[in-house]
Amino acid sequence: MRQGARLEAGRGLPLFWRVCLVNGAVLTVGTAVLAASPATVSTPVLAREALVLAVGLTVILVANGLLLRALLGPLDRLRRLMEDVDLLRPGQRLPEQGSGPAAELITSFNAMLERLEAERAASSGQALAAQEAERRRVAQELHDEVGQSLTAVLLGLRRVADRAPADLQQEVLLVQETARASLDEVRQVVRRLRPGVLDDLGLVSALTSLVTEHARLTGADVCRRLSPDLPPLGPDAELVVYRVAQEALTNVARHAAAGRVCVDLTPTFAGDAVQLRVVDDGRGPGDSHEGAGIRGMRERAMLVAATLTVGPHQEGGTELRLLVPVPRTEERR
Repeated sequence: MRQGARLEAGRGLPLFWRVCLVNGAVLTVGTAVLAASPATVSTPVLAREALVLAVGLTVILVANGLLLRALLGPLDRLRRLMEDVDLLRPGQRLPEQGSGPAAELITSFNAMLERLEAERAASSGQALAAQEAERRRVAQELHDEVGQSLTAVLLGLRRVADRAPADLQQEVLLVQETARASLDEVRQVVRRLRPGVLDDLGLVSALTSLVTEHARLTGADVCRRLSPDLPPLGPDAELVVYRVAQEALTNVARHAAAGRVCVDLTPTFAGDAVQLRVVDDGRGPGDSHEGAGIRGMRERAMLVAATLTVGPHQEGGTELRLLVPVPRTEERR
């Protein structure tokens, strides 16, 4: 409502007519000054008269340029912002100063960004909620159907191995180990799809399990500092923190070639936010563009008004920071 009121109140002459009025005013003032001055023009023009005319023309052009710069300068800033704006980095705005068409255009563009960011956050929230629901369904089916079927196969193979001849027992045991490995893989996929420990034991336990699993699978040296005294974030924010940490460790395993990874989860000094920090000693981000994984993390961060930064670490490698604000008491209810 306030944005619309400012736009309605600021509507005036079109930009074309404002430029014409500025040029007309400068030329009128310049003509009046020359007419009131004692300067005269002879035929042919004398050198002294030509100098006076040149000075007068220079003053008129400089005054005209300064006025047009003040009028049209904000348009250049708006163009640069339009070229660089990214809805996954919310909060990019231009200051709404002055009046006139340029100020009106900046106000309209800022209002459009607010609307697009809100719509993007809403649509991303719906898509990610549907994704989590589908993950939960697939995880449940894998656990209930595939997992139970493989468990039954293992029990059957155990009975067969007990009754099989000595020359076949080794082959049956080999098949039994293959089935057991497949069951472990199914359970691992289920944990990735829907971390039950997050629902049952909380965020710190879920991240501990995630970091331990990463160390087991990659062989990397992993350090962690997970504060047990975290302010309450709510289930949505906790899921965002977990998924961002999961994606960050996946990127480290795939791209970083790191030998050491550190994961920190601590409250800020003021206690109004929680910070997740993932640092590796790998090859670093370099000049590569952000991939789908990082953009997916930015979309998740938008859902809880969190701030995500990814860049090179001062000692080499890559550093990821996720700053999640603690919801107010009335928001948690």
